[in-house]
Amino acid sequence: MLETKNLSFSVEEGGKRKSILKDISLVFDNNQFVVITGPNGSGKSTFVKCLMGIVAPSKGKILFDGEDITSLDITNRAKNGISFSFQQPVKIKGIKVRDLLEIAGAEKPAAFLEMVGLSPEEYLEREISGSLSGGELKRIEIASVLARNSKVMIFDEPEAGIDLWSFNDLVNVFKKAKKNHTLIIISHQERIIKIADRVIVFEDGKVKHIITPDEFIKGVK
Repeated sequence: MLETKNLSFSVEEGGKRKSILKDISLVFDNNQFVVITGPNGSGKSTFVKCLMGIVAPSKGKILFDGEDITSLDITNRAKNGISFSFQQPVKIKGIKVRDLLEIAGAEKPAAFLEMVGLSPEEYLEREISGSLSGGELKRIEIASVLARNSKVMIFDEPEAGIDLWSFNDLVNVFKKAKKNHTLIIISHQERIIKIADRVIVFEDGKVKHIITPDEFIKGVK
């Protein structure tokens, strides 16, 4: 179980403190699929970056299976069983797709590429560089997160830059993964929201709603 208690985050802006997250307390149960959505600038990405240890909260706590992990860095959180997929994937010159997937823990890298709709013959020996499109990089990063088989998988707008055919593959991947993992996904896509267990709506750095996918789609305000 992953839990936040009164999580807040602020930045210095124009000589004043600007609050990005405001006392957010949430519980993500084991093997639960949660979609976080809301307007741009509502704090969604900052929140999941706090969960992963990419940024440190200004106050509050993060607990994972009862252990306070607030002070742990991203590496140790990954070791503990939390993985993260960035909205904009990182390019790693000199590293091949096969290398990345094997580092992530894949015994059969080809299988994870096939999961995200990429041909192993075409991509396994390619470098993770500017020669790959944004959509290709995104799918490779998602494959690497799946290969880690972490207890908690966090995805920041996984659909960004992915074409329609690949998006259908992506939805199927999440349907399978949610059976054995806790998934936390930032998304605005109805097809992803539909398969979630619950939807958390952020607004102005706060949680506005915690509702079912049906309630969200019907337009709960």
